[in-house]
Amino acid sequence: MISLDHATKLYGTVIGVNDVTVDMAVGMHGLVGPNGAGKTTFLGLVTGQLRPTLGRVRVFGEAPFGNPRVLRRIGYCPVADLLDRTTTPLHWVTYLVRLAGFGGREAATRAERALDRMGLAAAARRPLFTLSKGMRQRAKLAGAIAHDPDLLVLDEPFNGLDPIGRHELVEFVRSWSSSRSLIVASHLLHEVESLDAGLAVILGGRLVASGTAAEIRGLIDTLPGEVRVRCAEPRRFAELACRLEGVAGVRVSDDLVVVTTRRPVAFVEEATTLAFESGVRLREIAAADRSLEGVFGHLVRLHRGAVT
Repeated sequence: MISLDHATKLYGTVIGVNDVTVDMAVGMHGLVGPNGAGKTTFLGLVTGQLRPTLGRVRVFGEAPFGNPRVLRRIGYCPVADLLDRTTTPLHWVTYLVRLAGFGGREAATRAERALDRMGLAAAARRPLFTLSKGMRQRAKLAGAIAHDPDLLVLDEPFNGLDPIGRHELVEFVRSWSSSRSLIVASHLLHEVESLDAGLAVILGGRLVASGTAAEIRGLIDTLPGEVRVRCAEPRRFAELACRLEGVAGVRVSDDLVVVTTRRPVAFVEEATTLAFESGVRLREIAAADRSLEGVFGHLVRLHRGAVT
């Protein structure tokens, strides 16, 4: 469905997306990364708002930039808030549907249907400035789905939604992806993880990981992990730690020993036994977070140079 081949987008001397190569099949995908990582630029390339400076972008087999055939098949909910607060949700969504090629009467009918689906039927004719941020977010979502696209692209769609609204959006996304395709971008991993989507992690404009949640969790096994140990004899424990298999480095600071190893879970068990047999009393020993959130945090720290 989507293919980027060494795609790069430059804003003058600033790199938005850096040499990204990825294929996304039909289905649901989550794009995860901290603010400023390049998610919105990536989505801009996919939705045809941006032309790649280098490389190639294909959506449904065609270049999306300036291509009405592709653009009509995409629904886009941007991260930016609606700027014209004097218009109404009905007027706004109808306008978007007409841009997709529908006539006035059909566009209005589709707009009303989409707003009702997003729970905004009662507020459809109220000026946007009278609506809460969450209601404006729902209006943007209605505008993205009203023309019945094959691919729905949502950039930080959970912004401004209360817990009930978030739950309803998750249920809507799951329902939508049962028959069509979708990309959800967020800087909060748990929001995307709740969708059970395939994941792509973007950092500094580069795609650093992609696959299922299980596959990305498995990435941590190929990267050194840290085990933090507090004890009364840190230097003695550091000497013992160096005897164990897979230890790549040891740092000692006061009563803290930080061990870098490719076998963090096995190290905890082996080091605990070795310390007991050697008479070294441990107060605390813990491996780094092995959850998906922990893997994501590790990748962020690795990208920023905080992990060696």
